[in-house]
Amino acid sequence: MAHKPKPRSSSNPPPPRGTSDRDKAVEALMALLAEQPFEQIGLAEISARAGLSLSQLRGEFPSTLAILAAHIKEIDRAVLAGGDGDMAEEPPRERLFDVLMRRLEALAPYKAAVQSLLRSARRNPGLAFALNGMGVRSQQWMLTAADIGASGPKGMVRAQGLALIFARVLNEWIDDDDPGLAFTMAELDRALARGQRWSGFLDDLCAIPARCCRGSRRRRRRDREEEVAAA
Repeated sequence: MAHKPKPRSSSNPPPPRGTSDRDKAVEALMALLAEQPFEQIGLAEISARAGLSLSQLRGEFPSTLAILAAHIKEIDRAVLAGGDGDMAEEPPRERLFDVLMRRLEALAPYKAAVQSLLRSARRNPGLAFALNGMGVRSQQWMLTAADIGASGPKGMVRAQGLALIFARVLNEWIDDDDPGLAFTMAELDRALARGQRWSGFLDDLCAIPARCCRGSRRRRRRDREEEVAAA
């Protein structure tokens, strides 16, 4: 599957945010992440960078992870608000490719912060676990934006798989200096192709227990009917 690179600006200024205490805290954390590891950033540093008192910061967030979660939610909203109606007739993989590329575009102003966060996650299993949970929730929304089922056990498996795929693509994106993100697009295309093959296998696998259960129910019903007839 070939994808034509879209023209992109070489500079990516942060998108304008509101001036609420919440917005200030989120931007402060992302700015600090671009300068130092996540584990070295305390709430006092965030409040100072944001120009907020600790009381104001506590009124908005219970923890540094909660601030990070708010940033991820904002990225979700930016992607969901930027849908392209022209993609509606495209195959599911194409729609998902488009959604995830929009996500990378929304993340572009925070590339240094994302790189820092990925480094910290490799050293910190607890942080990696928390980021995975946030990633799965986000990818459920990305699947929904691509009109791919994201509910129920199968949807959760899809979201988890997509979170792992996107994490891998992020590592390629971090080092991709091409304005058109050619290397990132190629990696995303390959990753989605592998995921599509795995998803098809998983769908077949999930269908087996369902058929077995239906057959088992039919056998039990037939046995009961035979017992009644013999009584």
